Amino acid sequence: MIVISAPGGSTDILSRGVGKALTDSLGQTVVLDNKPGGGGIIATETLAKAPPDGYTILMSNTSHSVLPSLHSKLPYDPVKDFAPVSLVALTHSLLLVNPSLPVKNVKELIAVAKAQPGKLNYASGTTGASAHFGAELLKMMAGVNIVQVPYKGTAAQLTALIANEVQMSFVTMPSALPHIAAGRLRVLAIGSPQRSKALPDVPTVAESGLPGFDVGAWNGILAPAHTPPAIVTRLNKEIAKMVNDPVIKEHAASQGAELVADTPAEFAAYIKAQMARFAQVVKATGMRAD
Repeated sequence: MIVISAPGGSTDILSRGVGKALTDSLGQTVVLDNKPGGGGIIATETLAKAPPDGYTILMSNTSHSVLPSLHSKLPYDPVKDFAPVSLVALTHSLLLVNPSLPVKNVKELIAVAKAQPGKLNYASGTTGASAHFGAELLKMMAGVNIVQVPYKGTAAQLTALIANEVQMSFVTMPSALPHIAAGRLRVLAIGSPQRSKALPDVPTVAESGLPGFDVGAWNGILAPAHTPPAIVTRLNKEIAKMVNDPVIKEHAASQGAELVADTPAEFAAYIKAQMARFAQVVKATGMRAD
């Protein structure tokens, strides 16, 4: 299983759980191969060139939907070169700040950003993923100037935020929760449209003064194009079995991830819909891959 991100992020955490479940159910050892870089392009291109025999799959994420709008040319076709297997999880993104920043909610953060344009920095990981996309959407909707500082993956992004190299970031919940619980980071809001059962008292960005704000993240499994339908169906059924396991589902929910299984056709339609949605926002925000 090729993993689109570096070790330590929510996609990596989820991949390890999925890999173990598939190993147990298929009787085949699933080896994880983290290939961060290029905003997800390196891992995705590797899958596109892999033999379509079911022995190489990719744990992809939201960046797959965003990259086509950020790049004039990709080394693969985001639709034609892949066989969608299944959506696996929807994950909340949290707006976090270093505790030294004197803000307790989104309105106070916006007020500080407006009073000090260009002084606040935000950490981003993979280009086009929730950290990058969320901050740029916040900047556009709030009319503020906050400077992007890119890092290689969620782990490095969190380290920088904890060290106060940057003041804020959007981070997916599974990666962020331990640091919130330890008091190393302060959560201001959730980027998804609804509150999370894992943090029921934390408001959404949308209800904090920016209605319509939505940077929910997704993860899903892709196979190379032309993978035999029988193999895609088998993998899909095994993933559905995993995400419908009450114990696994409850554990994921406690970490802020909602496990979801759909059909290959539904996942293909979901990816296309997400690409169209992100294209509109990328155009409106003026986001760039470089």
